[in-house]
Amino acid sequence: MSSSTKPILYSYFRSSCSWRVRIALAHKGVDYEYRAINLLKQEQVSDEYKMLNPIGQVPALIVSGNTLTQSISILEYLEEAFPKKPLLPKDLFKRAKVREICEIIGSGIQPLQNLSVLQKIGETKMEWGHFYIQKGFVALEQVLADSAGKYCVGDEVTIADCCLVPQVYNANRFKVDMAAFPVISRVHDALVSLDAFKAAHPSQQPDCPEDLK
Repeated sequence: MSSSTKPILYSYFRSSCSWRVRIALAHKGVDYEYRAINLLKQEQVSDEYKMLNPIGQVPALIVSGNTLTQSISILEYLEEAFPKKPLLPKDLFKRAKVREICEIIGSGIQPLQNLSVLQKIGETKMEWGHFYIQKGFVALEQVLADSAGKYCVGDEVTIADCCLVPQVYNANRFKVDMAAFPVISRVHDALVSLDAFKAAHPSQQPDCPEDLK
């Protein structure tokens, strides 16, 4: 793919939603251009960026001049546009289960500890984030106890796994005791050994500060 037709990913190194997309791009071997948006400097709410993504969040993916936002939507697009190394099972029930897990994380956990929410919470943001991640992981552990093989759903990497790894990173940031979640921990540990997950890690991104690499 020539540089002029590469997808462009607007990302922040530690954004879990951007991270999901980076995993999928790496898994599928899609070459892309990385453009950093510094959330701490409020670049995501600049007039220029909001012309791409009116809600002022990352990621945004530009493909052939078209803009996509919202990580799950982007993951679904990548699955259809780049069908090699699929991230959705062929079995219809398993496909639905993958999407269920994505919704638990993407709707039921991550938004409650998102940066914009934490900025409103203020001084008790660590307690807030810990509470809602812990609460969500109690449910997720039960779901994965039934669905997991080596990974979230069976033994093949799916978009559910793209969502899981960044959320565990957030759980550790908010001091959640991962010993209470053995299935989540086992799946996470298997995933982070894979090349695509290593490549997508925040420490490997061009906007990661040197002291965090």
